[in-house]
Amino acid sequence: MKYSKIIEDIYKQVLSEDNLGTAPTYIPELAQVDPNKFGVYLYSLNKQSYGVGDCEERFSSQSIAKVLSLCLAYSIIGDKLWKRVDVEPSGTSFNSLVQLEADNGIPRNPLINAGAIVVCDILLSILEDAEADFLNFVRELANDDSINYSVLVAESEKSVGYRNFALCYYIKSLGNIENEPIEVLNFYFKMCSLELSCKSLAYIFSFLANDGIRMHDRVQILTETCTKRVNALMQTCGFYDESGEFAFKVGLPGKSGVGGGIVALLPNHYSIAVWSPKLNEKGNSYRGMKFLEEFTAQTHSSIF
Repeated sequence: MKYSKIIEDIYKQVLSEDNLGTAPTYIPELAQVDPNKFGVYLYSLNKQSYGVGDCEERFSSQSIAKVLSLCLAYSIIGDKLWKRVDVEPSGTSFNSLVQLEADNGIPRNPLINAGAIVVCDILLSILEDAEADFLNFVRELANDDSINYSVLVAESEKSVGYRNFALCYYIKSLGNIENEPIEVLNFYFKMCSLELSCKSLAYIFSFLANDGIRMHDRVQILTETCTKRVNALMQTCGFYDESGEFAFKVGLPGKSGVGGGIVALLPNHYSIAVWSPKLNEKGNSYRGMKFLEEFTAQTHSSIF
């Protein structure tokens, strides 16, 4: 299928409509981003790639990076991971404290804040230098050594991250954090500050559309079974309490971040990334959701 014309037409259509939603002001540094930025990039496994708009401009990946930290931990310790974090949709907001008490400090899944914090703790325990090793992992996936964290965004998020502090200390009190909470949180904020473009995101996530195999050197990052499980988690938990809506309207495994990015994939076919900073009331990119709904409708590409 020729994707370029479809992408261009939908991009123009969404661009011409009202850009509803609001910029995330609770992280001061993210509030500085131009709310009218809009980019799309598709990476097809048959090497037919296409981008439009601000697709090569880097932005704060935020929660999208949680999938990558999960993949790194999963590739090292395998199914032992699931003793520390569950695989169920949460049904509550991404930074909810309520379920942790009922679930004895085991977060519902690795893509909500509590779960990603536990994954960061695991990486701190098993890696020599978690910050450097995670960054290298992402650079290798992207085939791009220029990718980096944003110290400004990490510090900005840390300065107002009271709920994440509460989550981490609470999980520690329930025995599911091994390291010092401040070390875990420093790594967590750094991880979320990772700056990626739509182009690099679409390429990075292509291994999850390709049975866990990295495209440029055919290295197996995750086994086929583990890849299916990560994709299943993205399908059921990738959009917090809008995950059901995304499955209903778009029908692809994916992950959003409050930086306005969304990445999604169709196994064996493509990965696609969209960036537009204004968010809907559930914290997902307003234009990104509209674009992807229309894209899967017009290309008849859904896992269902």
